[in-house]
Amino acid sequence: MANARSQYRCSECRHVTAKWVGRCLECGTWGTVDEVAVLAAVGGSGRRAAASASRPVPITSVEAHRTRHSPTGVGELDRVLGGGVVPGSVTLLAGDPGVGKSTLLLKVAHRWAQSRRRVLYISGEESAGQIRLRADRIGCGGKDVEEIYLAAESDLHTVLDHIAIVRPALVIVDSVQTMSTTEADGVAGGVTQVRAVTAALTAAAKANGIALILVGHVTKDGAIAGPRSLEHLVDVVLYFEGDRNNSLRMVRGIKNRFGAADEVGCFTLHDNGIDDVADPSNLFLDQRPAPVAGTAITVTLDGKRPLIGEVQALLASPSGGSPRRAVSGIDHARAAMITAVLEKHARLTLGINDIYLSTVGGMRLTDPSSDLAVAIALASAYANLPLPTTAVMIGEVGLAGDLRRVSGMERRLSEAARQGFNIALIPGGCQGVPPGMRTLSAPTIVTALQHMIDIADHRTGAPPGPRRLDA
Repeated sequence: MANARSQYRCSECRHVTAKWVGRCLECGTWGTVDEVAVLAAVGGSGRRAAASASRPVPITSVEAHRTRHSPTGVGELDRVLGGGVVPGSVTLLAGDPGVGKSTLLLKVAHRWAQSRRRVLYISGEESAGQIRLRADRIGCGGKDVEEIYLAAESDLHTVLDHIAIVRPALVIVDSVQTMSTTEADGVAGGVTQVRAVTAALTAAAKANGIALILVGHVTKDGAIAGPRSLEHLVDVVLYFEGDRNNSLRMVRGIKNRFGAADEVGCFTLHDNGIDDVADPSNLFLDQRPAPVAGTAITVTLDGKRPLIGEVQALLASPSGGSPRRAVSGIDHARAAMITAVLEKHARLTLGINDIYLSTVGGMRLTDPSSDLAVAIALASAYANLPLPTTAVMIGEVGLAGDLRRVSGMERRLSEAARQGFNIALIPGGCQGVPPGMRTLSAPTIVTALQHMIDIADHRTGAPPGPRRLDA
């Protein structure tokens, strides 16, 4: 026999207390402590007498085709998902308001319906008329979308009834924070409601072999709204990133049980919808007819995808007071460290100037491999020495002035060669250089700066020979 007693558990860190508190005593999170019922055994070993519902089977008897990917028709999204959605899987797509989540998923529904597959689009935020207006605006309307079913509903049980009646192959719920159920306490969007709704939808998707995509909101800190355990309930977690002042959007894989978890898909959002960007490197390069001083090209790895980016540097005389430091798209602390290395080991007096650093196209360079490009851009601006537009700089700068090798160098150089670059300034010891690419090995930042002078002199036809940047 067993009797029920109550405990209070935090949904973030799973800490258990004997009474309810508004703030978890372990992790300090507000509003995450909920009451849970615990069965305590009385008189007996408490061994479960019921037989298991499933039995172990040999792995060779499991049908592998049931977990194969079904392409959505949106190439960049399929790339991040590993080939498409899997029947019975649950995908969570999170992003800031207005970043384009609904527009992307409406395009997914359109491409899905064009292949004669049924999709059910559940919206708890908009009416069916509003969704139809957006579909017409982005070109997802017409007679070829008869397999798209719309429902403006926020009640969980009604949504489950719609799924049973329509019998779709794909269900999109926009968003999970607007769904609610009477079987759980709290308000819609709360911790208890979000977990209960997600668990019920996940069970329905896996029982019927339906691919389910959930839209999730994010908090001010950029985390998915709701409990952290929500990410553990789903199979795939995607983050939709983008700046309101830029048309570039990125879908980044954080978790994927059916493929790689570090893929990135690129899109451009405009008034007429959202489009794939199969070759995004050109978005991050400044198109100019002639080279100018203070620019350097690098190849960064975003997940497994090599992307070519441009770093721009500008030095100016301070107008008064302390010199100014303005950085966009580059880590501020990393830029300060590279400036200090150039002053210490290359004897470049950069600290007395205002320093402005930026990337092109809204790109964010978080990979340490962009350190060398930042250093070369600063040195080029300091000496007013333009570099050839066919040269790339890849390498991590150490505090001792040394250059360190980075991972994925072969993929980076292959992408640079594909884009037409023929000179690569890199640390020593690189293997697998693509044909037509000339590499300049530099063990230290001083050697790299000398190589920069040499390739600049070769472009301008200046006589060869060692010289200093401040000469």
